Amino acid sequence: MYAAAAAAAAAAAAARPSRRAVLRTAFTAAVLAGAAAALAPVLGARRPRQTLTPAPLTEETYRGRHISVDLAGAAVRIDGRPLHVMRRADGSYLSGVNHFESFATPLELARAAVDELGTNQLALAAPHHG
Repeated sequence: MYAAAAAAAAAAAAARPSRRAVLRTAFTAAVLAGAAAALAPVLGARRPRQTLTPAPLTEETYRGRHISVDLAGAAVRIDGRPLHVMRRADGSYLSGVNHFESFATPLELARAAVDELGTNQLALAAPHHG
């Protein structure tokens, strides 16, 4: 009877992993997860960008002025002349015409610029800072 109990205890001890094996497995899993997290941006950047579809373009006439907005690049033109558009950190937009107020979309920005310009035209060459 004593031999049977000892054999059962030995079998249970053999089935349970040692502390060293558990720590080795946890360390290996942590190293692999860290390497995957570090390599994810690098491997994601290697994917080719899809350029088959043209950028969405919104055109409208607002108060007699022709507005065209390239939504992909946030390029805005009023009567064919470029409006300097800047993207803010919070995702909103502001322009050189009214840089004290920000707008949710480039189209709203263009409409506000038309309101601000009135009958005036935008300059053909946008001024550069510096």
